[in-house]
Amino acid sequence: MFSARFPRRPGKADTSISIRALRFTFRISLLGRMSIVTKTGDAGTTGLMYDRRVSKSHRRVEAYGSVDELSTALGLARATAEHAFIHDNLQGIQKDLVTLMGELATGFEDLPRYVKDGYSLVTAELTHRLEKLVREIESQNISCHGWATPGATVNSAALDAARSTCRRAERRVCALQETHQLQNTEIIVYLNRLSDLLWLFARWVESKQSPDE
Repeated sequence: MFSARFPRRPGKADTSISIRALRFTFRISLLGRMSIVTKTGDAGTTGLMYDRRVSKSHRRVEAYGSVDELSTALGLARATAEHAFIHDNLQGIQKDLVTLMGELATGFEDLPRYVKDGYSLVTAELTHRLEKLVREIESQNISCHGWATPGATVNSAALDAARSTCRRAERRVCALQETHQLQNTEIIVYLNRLSDLLWLFARWVESKQSPDE
């Protein structure tokens, strides 16, 4: 099944977190125990990694925020999955998205520090894992040709919702690239491949009449 590593500092245990929790954990590591209610965003700004302040409408915030929404959509798809193949692989993908969010939530000028601190970046290896799943599903004569109307099953509909959210996240990251604020273009490749895979996941679910034994 799908497996991936979270962005983490050396010696820290892997854990599933959203981008807000990622920043919160980072702040705790610097400042000690603190409440999640900081009131620092009341004026319409938010903190990137290393507490660099930007507007909440900043393209970088839109990018990692959309990936956070994607992870939430995948969580719903995972919660409604009746097949271990879908459930387990979605969980692995959600772990990948923590890596994406961490990198996207780090300012361009802070990336060297981010890497030095031991955090993971998005690599072609993550994309290759998605491509392996695509090939596995397509070998079962399930393809991505033509249009599909979402809603045949609850789980396939959730997967299609995640797919469309993934496409939006991809657009937001592309907007970041167009303003020369994206160093790692593999993030776009990963999201592009993920949206294709989610389409195939939905069609695969629709092709099954009963959950795995």
